[in-house]
Amino acid sequence: MIPPDDRDALLTLARQVLEARVRRQRLPDPPAGGLFELPCGAFVSIHRDGALRGCLGRLEPERLSDTIVHLAAVVSDSDPRFDPVRPDELDDLTIEISVLTPERDIATLDEIAIGRHGLIVEKGYHRGLLLPQVATEHGWSAATFVEHACLKAGLPRDAWKTGARLKVFEAEVFGEARARRV
Repeated sequence: MIPPDDRDALLTLARQVLEARVRRQRLPDPPAGGLFELPCGAFVSIHRDGALRGCLGRLEPERLSDTIVHLAAVVSDSDPRFDPVRPDELDDLTIEISVLTPERDIATLDEIAIGRHGLIVEKGYHRGLLLPQVATEHGWSAATFVEHACLKAGLPRDAWKTGARLKVFEAEVFGEARARRV
């Protein structure tokens, strides 16, 4: 578990980086020490009025502060599903961070705990990932969760039945309480 003060520090760092990137200012340096040194993967998501506005992540375990600085910057303009964030949007955005555990292979859908596990589907060069909160937010079963991860990977929805590899991971998810509207 990440203590509340450390969560706040990570969210503050992500906010500073996001705003600096959007305003084309110098990014803050990644802090050192304590939790910031933790080698793990992470995702940074931004939302506007409750709707996803960007989400990018890294699975590779790297120094957490480096990962958060990188992701909070690129989520503003590099998620291909969305237009770049404009400065006038910043106060309407909320930031969510997902700090990931290492992934592990699973053999059956029974090993997926909805709300606890994120999911990765891999086959050849195709890879799809969904964070744990996605299945919960949509009310999906394990089978539906896997089907959507297959589709995200660019595979047929039943690819998990024909040789696609399934992996799960866990995430500690936390975010800003609300947008900073003026």
